[in-house]
Amino acid sequence: MSGLKSFLDTLNQFVWGIPMMVLLFGTHLLFTVRLKVPQRKIGKALRLSVTEDEGSEGEMSQFGALATALAATLGTGNIIGVSMAVALGGPGAVLWCWLTGLFGMATKYGEALLSVKYRERDRNGGYMGGPMYVMEKVLHRKALAVVFSLFAAFAAFGTGCSVQANAIAGVMETAFHVKPFITGLVILSLAAVVILGGTKKITGVCEKLIPFMAVFYLGGSAALLYINRGYLASALRLIVTAAFTPRAAAGGFVGTTVIQAARQGIARGLFSDESGLGTAPMAAAGARTRNPVRQALVAMTGTFWDTVVFCAVTGLVIVSSMLHKPELFAGLTDGALAEQSFGLMNRYGHVIFAVSLIVFAFATILGWCFYGERAVSYLFGESAVKYYRLLYLAAAFGGAVASMGVIWKISDLLNGLMAVPNLICLLGLQRVIAAETDYYLWGGRLEEDAAAKKA
Repeated sequence: MSGLKSFLDTLNQFVWGIPMMVLLFGTHLLFTVRLKVPQRKIGKALRLSVTEDEGSEGEMSQFGALATALAATLGTGNIIGVSMAVALGGPGAVLWCWLTGLFGMATKYGEALLSVKYRERDRNGGYMGGPMYVMEKVLHRKALAVVFSLFAAFAAFGTGCSVQANAIAGVMETAFHVKPFITGLVILSLAAVVILGGTKKITGVCEKLIPFMAVFYLGGSAALLYINRGYLASALRLIVTAAFTPRAAAGGFVGTTVIQAARQGIARGLFSDESGLGTAPMAAAGARTRNPVRQALVAMTGTFWDTVVFCAVTGLVIVSSMLHKPELFAGLTDGALAEQSFGLMNRYGHVIFAVSLIVFAFATILGWCFYGERAVSYLFGESAVKYYRLLYLAAAFGGAVASMGVIWKISDLLNGLMAVPNLICLLGLQRVIAAETDYYLWGGRLEEDAAAKKA
């Protein structure tokens, strides 16, 4: 087993190494420039995300598609992932994480645009789409589409399901003294009620869960920032300066170089918001929208909320807490930094931390099931989805009661491998994305139906 872990560690270091980060971050920068900075339309995008596009075709609302995607991305990475970035890369990692999300919005916009533009009707009158359909239909690379779908279907078992269930079980045991077996049964039961209800049930629950998650976690974080209000200015200065200057170990912070800060921040940002991995476009393809650019803007807000807001807030909470009470953080590593930060609110803080982690992780289980189903449906047809759901629920229970060392490493690996065919597709079709953006967004035709353009 130790040999397998070592082998997986080596593969992960290669897949999630400097070349992948340069490729992903470089793609973010390329699309930001090529699409004339679509991020400046974030206000319009946020309004569209909560506005029903009346009379448009699709199986879910624009907000429903966004909520499903957010359910998958707003997970333990927004709390534990940022905590790990600060522990390993220092406070400067927070800025690099934030910049990754800021520029990553353009990539999320581009991949969603393609999936909506080239989506297909299914037998039930709904829409199916995602990078695999674009790869086959436009690039004519069936093998690439199959590889992407296989990675997505298997990654869902790990990253989206068993790893999240294991996180819930760990929190339940630590905070509330509930045995993992009991937690596993509860997760299995609750997830089954939603997942076996089909796509509409998953989307409906996500639409209700996401606003609650946002208000609860951001409200708790705001209370903690108020407690740390005397240290916020210092925390912001430290986050910015540490991103570009090496730091010696001091005040509970590890000693870091600029490269360490950048690597940890970029890696956690990329892993958290999934811009460039090709997952969120599967949800975007089912949205009711009159043209691909409208839903692309809505999809872009997913990265905004995930990284630009949630990860930044978590990072500021951790750094300001460490400046406020440095003695409490001595010797702590990884995810313990976030938990200790919320501990400054005494028992209420621990409850907020535990509940946030549990709800975030459960939502991720639902969101990634949607992605896995889409991949399996592409590979084997709609009839195979019901069997996939049963296996997915078994993975949820297994994740709660099992040790997740190897599964976590395999999941990381599959996530990284998913990005490769998706980026090939994105970069190969950048002219299409730019043309659609120029026509609808910068051409003032955002309210025009796609059928009018074809005519």
